[in-house]
Amino acid sequence: MITNVYVDGFNLFYGCLKGSPYKWLDLDALSRRLLPGHDIHRIRYFTAKVAARPDDPDGPNKQHFYLRALATIPHLSIHLGRFQQKRVRMRLACPPSRGPVTVEVIKTEEKGSDVNLATYLLADSFRGDCQVAVVVSNDADLAEPIRMVCHEIGLRVGVVNPHGVHRRSADLRAAAPTFFRQIRPSVLGTCQFPEKLEDSQGEIRRPAAW
Repeated sequence: MITNVYVDGFNLFYGCLKGSPYKWLDLDALSRRLLPGHDIHRIRYFTAKVAARPDDPDGPNKQHFYLRALATIPHLSIHLGRFQQKRVRMRLACPPSRGPVTVEVIKTEEKGSDVNLATYLLADSFRGDCQVAVVVSNDADLAEPIRMVCHEIGLRVGVVNPHGVHRRSADLRAAAPTFFRQIRPSVLGTCQFPEKLEDSQGEIRRPAAW
């Protein structure tokens, strides 16, 4: 079965990679491990460039090397959204009996990745680019494009959940994809890039902090 894999990068990271030793993840190896018998035709990875934060000042550098490592996979493409930062006023969860009940905060949102993923999923399906489409995400916003591809276009669609089995999105279940898979830590550990790779720019090393 000719299969395309659509990876929601931030959903994957916060679902099973953050705080783990498995961030140097080879998405081709993961796809082949989770989908035995499938011919992995294309992997599309959706993310946005991160900015340095006080708790992770080296974040952009680590992401840069990871994106270079991913780009060594010949059939993988990287699709970038963007981050939007703005000041918003929000209500306090436990407001004091006296004084203001709201506070101004900096709200950072990742924009575009879910829309980009849905767009490529639909476009690839309409043009017959694969026989099976697999979405790596637990994002409920993807339920409708998954439902359309599966039940209106007639393509087999799988969902790979990066979050715990008890946190599987009810909306994605309601979309009735063809199958579900779960990402387990034991699988992540066997699907890591080598500590050192090469590309046209030279050597790529796994960041030491990872």
